[in-house]
Amino acid sequence: MKPIVPAFLAAMFALAAPVLAQDNPVVVELYTSQGCSSCPPADAILHELAGRDDVIALALHVDYWDYIGWKDPFGDPAHAARQRAYAAAGNRRSVYTPEMVVGGVTDIVGAKPMKLSKAIAEHASAPAQVTVNLVRSGDTLRIDATALDRIDGPLTVHMLRYTPSRTTEIKRGENRGKTLENANIVEGWTVLGTWDGVDPLSMSTSISGDKPAVIILQEAEVGPIVAAARLR
Repeated sequence: MKPIVPAFLAAMFALAAPVLAQDNPVVVELYTSQGCSSCPPADAILHELAGRDDVIALALHVDYWDYIGWKDPFGDPAHAARQRAYAAAGNRRSVYTPEMVVGGVTDIVGAKPMKLSKAIAEHASAPAQVTVNLVRSGDTLRIDATALDRIDGPLTVHMLRYTPSRTTEIKRGENRGKTLENANIVEGWTVLGTWDGVDPLSMSTSISGDKPAVIILQEAEVGPIVAAARLR
């Protein structure tokens, strides 16, 4: 059997290669769990993506593997519900970890860096449909968006925060004895409202603390992601 580690590392370096910054970054959602032995390679890929400006890499830890020995401290049933909604929208009967969803459309099960790199490039090459601008003033975040092209139906306005990096020593379960470093750990995912995509969007919401904030404009709640912006 041919060794897979060199190819894996080469692909990871390709993912981390310098690229031009974009006004409309590609959102990559990783559904993962510290209780899943297959997840650390995907976590490592996301860690590489977290350093790119043209990608918003998000780790959504799920809770459905907590019963097998290790309770993921970042697991959230809301993340599992979002993953199941993606599965239903794509007519998939089951959910898996690790799974990456690119741009709200392309799902990739497992740690497949080359397939992921191709998906990111395809989404990045699509013309921007919306411009999004975020401005923070104290405890208020202002969100402005303008459609550059016709938008199909109302868009859901999502907001989330994330912790850039956390290290955890795993004491039980499938990853027992490992020290896992997780990047861009999502928390506090909320829906702020909807936007018709016709008139310019202008809305404000409260914000506190210094964790990065992300705004996502998405068809329905788990459809194609039309635009996204991040405030670090």
